[in-house]
Formats: sequence, C-alpha cells, structure tokens
Amino acid sequence: MSDDHLARINEYLDRFARERNLSLPPLGPDGVGHVQRGSAVVSIHVMVDRGVLLLLSRVMPAPSGGEALWRRLLEASFLATGDAAFAVHPKTGDVYLRILRSLDHLQYDEFEDLVHTIATVADDWDDRLRGHGPAA
Repeated sequence: MSDDHLARINEYLDRFARERNLSLPPLGPDGVGHVQRGSAVVSIHVMVDRGVLLLLSRVMPAPSGGEALWRRLLEASFLATGDAAFAVHPKTGDVYLRILRSLDHLQYDEFEDLVHTIATVADDWDDRLRGHGPAA
C-alpha cells in the first residue's frame, strides 16, 4: 500500500509539472518533493506510515512581532488562506503554511488544487510578512 501512495503522488507531481511546462524531480526516497512558485517553496511530504499528505511552505523566520502579528495570522488562517493554515515549527519558531490531507481517495484534481493553493498563498504571505522576522 505504501508503494502505491508514493507511486500515485509521483504520478500527480509529474502531471502537475507537465501541465505547467516545469521540470520537477520525483519524490525522494524519503517521500519528499518540492515545488516553487515565485518566492515560495512548497515541500510535499508523503507520510505513508500515517497515511497523509503534508504540504509545507515556510513564510517567515521566527517572528519578533507580538500579539497583533499572531492575531493577524490566526485571522488569516480563518478567512484568507483557503485549505492552508498558519503553523509554528515547534523547534525553530518559524512560521509555515501547512495543508494536511489523507492519502486515501486523494485524486489528482484535489492534489493540484492543494499545491496551487499553498503555493499561491505562501507566495503572497511571505511578501506580506517580510520584516516581521527576528531583528537582524
């Protein structure tokens, strides 16, 4: 079953690239691949042991902003990020957009929509949040 999930997501990634005239490598042996859109890099994680697809895109380093920034991110997660939501990396404090979906019954159209959504939203929000990271 795990090889089926990896093969299917590799097929989806290949089709996604062909439809956009992109050259994307297949998933690595660890089940991870990457797609870039503008300044956003989306990592695609096929977590076969958990039966999920995890899409991640780092939008900013650990923020130096206070409550107002966190409130803005939470409100955006509710209103403006589609299927994606903001999340904080537990070790680094960096802010990511993430989408988590079951691998069962995942069709290409949904995969394409999820990758497009997170890439578009991340490309927009990494620009909006520039300057809120830690002081240089």
